[in-house]
Amino acid sequence: MQVLAPVRWASYRLPVEARRRLLFLLGNRRLPRFSHPASFNDKVNWRIINDRRPLIEWTCDKLAMKERAGGVPGLLIPRTLWAGTDLADLASTELPDHWVLKPNNRTGLVYFGTGRPEIAELEKRTAGWLLAKESKNLGEWAYSKARPLLLAEELIGTPGSPPTDYKFFVFEGDVAAIQVDVNRHSFHQRRMYLPDWSPLEVRSGVYTLQPVQPPPAGLDRMLAIAGQLGSEFDFIRIDLYSASGSIYFGEFTPYPGSGLERFVPASFDLDLLGSKWKLPGVAVS
Repeated sequence: MQVLAPVRWASYRLPVEARRRLLFLLGNRRLPRFSHPASFNDKVNWRIINDRRPLIEWTCDKLAMKERAGGVPGLLIPRTLWAGTDLADLASTELPDHWVLKPNNRTGLVYFGTGRPEIAELEKRTAGWLLAKESKNLGEWAYSKARPLLLAEELIGTPGSPPTDYKFFVFEGDVAAIQVDVNRHSFHQRRMYLPDWSPLEVRSGVYTLQPVQPPPAGLDRMLAIAGQLGSEFDFIRIDLYSASGSIYFGEFTPYPGSGLERFVPASFDLDLLGSKWKLPGVAVS
C-alpha cells in the first residue's frame, strides 16, 4: 500500500480515462475492459467515464437523495437537523443529545456529536470536508453536481454502536446481492449474501470476511424497498439500515467502491453482478 500510494496520487494528474485505467489496474490487479465492459467493476468505470444522464446527476447529493426516497411506505428518512457551510450556525441549532455530522457532497466522512458542539474543535475536525475529491481525483461526475454543504442528522441506532449497513445491489428493480458492513469506524468487516440470505464466500477490497449473521428483521420489506427505489436505474446500490424494528434510508450509491475494490473470486464480479447490468446504449461482449 505504501508503494501504491504515490502512484495513485500521480494518477490524479492524468486525463480521466487514463486515470481510471491506472487506478483500475492498481485496485483490480488486471487490465480493464472499458471499451467492452463485462464485469461489474468494468461497468462502474464505464459509468464514471461516460455516463452523464440526468438519471444519476443527483445521486451523490445526500439532501437530494433523501428527498427522492421520501414517501416510500415503511421507510424512515433520517431527520436533517441542520445544513449549511458555517458551523457557527450549528451552534445555535437545537440538537439532541446525540447527532451525526457529514458532508453533503462526499462519502466516508462522519463525525458523531454529543450535545452542544465545540465549534473551534469541530472546524478542525471537518477541515477539507467540502473539497470535491471524489469528482476531481476519481472523476466521479455525479459528485461534481452535489451541493458543498455540511449536514447534521439524527443518530440512527444506539449511541456508540453504529447500525449495520445493508447495501442492496439493484439492477432494474431486482436485487442481485446484499453487502453487509459492520464496525465501519473501527474493525470494519464485510460479507456478501444472496437475496434469500445465502452467505457467499466472497471478499471485497481489503475488508475482513465477516462471520455469517442472521438476517435483519424485515428483510423482505428491505428487499422490496430497495427494489422500488432502484426500479428506474439500470444499476444502483441502495443502502439501508435496520434499527429498533424500523427500516431507515442510507444512500443511493452509483459508484460502489469506485469500481476499484477487487472481488475474490472474480466470478462474483463477472457472473453474479456484471452479467446483470445492461449498460444504456452499449453493446457488451
